[in-house]
Amino acid sequence: MKTIYSTVFGVYLLFCVLCGDAIAKMATDEIRLAYIQANEAFSTANKISDDSDPAHAFYRQAIVGYEKIIQTGGVHNARLYYNLANSYLLTDDLGRAILNYRRAQRLDSSNPDIHKNLSFARSKRIDQFTVPTQEKILERLFFWHYDFSIKIRFLIGGICLSILCIWLILGAWIVKWPATIPVCSIMMLLLIGMIASVAIEQHTWSTHHSGVIVAEAVIARQGDSDNYPESFSEPLHTGVEFEVIEQRPDWLYIKLSSDQDTWIPACSVELI
Repeated sequence: MKTIYSTVFGVYLLFCVLCGDAIAKMATDEIRLAYIQANEAFSTANKISDDSDPAHAFYRQAIVGYEKIIQTGGVHNARLYYNLANSYLLTDDLGRAILNYRRAQRLDSSNPDIHKNLSFARSKRIDQFTVPTQEKILERLFFWHYDFSIKIRFLIGGICLSILCIWLILGAWIVKWPATIPVCSIMMLLLIGMIASVAIEQHTWSTHHSGVIVAEAVIARQGDSDNYPESFSEPLHTGVEFEVIEQRPDWLYIKLSSDQDTWIPACSVELI
């Protein structure tokens, strides 16, 4: 299994180099070696049955390896962020675990393991906010936008376009070709839905920023200074997710999933 993972990852790294995604600060062989060593450290930690210091030491070793590949090697893919998130979760760093699950989810939103582990990590947060009913309804109505990765939406759109073209061509050749208008209408609607979904997501990524609190606790305030009164009676804790409304040098104006807005120190968070 280790050989298979190494081979697959090696192919991916070569692809990244050819496409210009990998920064030349680390050679491909160095990245592959760091990946193998990080996986071995993670596997060794898993074999230690109890939640002990030795296990955490190996998980931290895995974290260092994965972070090196991402930051120095310039390699970014869902598997790396997923492995990194698992390592953080197992060292009780809930904020960075959620942060990296979100990064993995952005690259592969259709992976059920990412969804499952992210949901588990969210359930461990101290702060639990109620998501507005309107947002829940939107997520159910437009499930493909929230649950399908961009690759799958492109694939569905390509299939719909192919069927549409074939059906129109056959309809032009065969006078009594069945259900031309219904089939073409359905394919056209699906195609437009996929294109609109991808366009909206790309626009959101380019214009909106989100993040996660990684500090153990942070006092949210009504302005961008410690002199302002607190927004809530209790501090916000690690793992809280938010959307960025405004950025200033040392403060962020954010909106929580409950639609509440507040200011928090920029040093207490990491952006996705």
